[in-house]
Amino acid sequence: MTERHHEGLIYTMVLASAADSDMSTTEVATISDMVKMMPVFHDLDETDISHVSEACADMLNSEDGLDDVLDFIADTVPKKLHETAYAIACDVVAADLAASQEELRLLEMLRHRLGLERLVAAAIERGSRARHVVV
Repeated sequence: MTERHHEGLIYTMVLASAADSDMSTTEVATISDMVKMMPVFHDLDETDISHVSEACADMLNSEDGLDDVLDFIADTVPKKLHETAYAIACDVVAADLAASQEELRLLEMLRHRLGLERLVAAAIERGSRARHVVV
């Protein structure tokens, strides 16, 4: 059974990927890589990812979907993982090497919902940009 914080983090990644209405192959690969490599996911049963992702997509498609998903993330991700949640969202957005206006707006909404200070968010964004830059 997936733990609540895992669900919230997966919802965060799915939301970031879906922000521009296009879940690219690069974004999906980035999500997969993060789940395999990040310590916060070490005890996640990877077979639960598709089920949780589908539940997020269903919630997003409901009448107040975006607000409901943001509330779910804020309610299930512990405060000590709020910066981690924002960082994984930034990494998913940065995976395509260009952020759309919709993705940038989503990051702003997520930052506010998680209560992150602007300077903290800017540092996380800068780190994501540095990790995904190509020559």
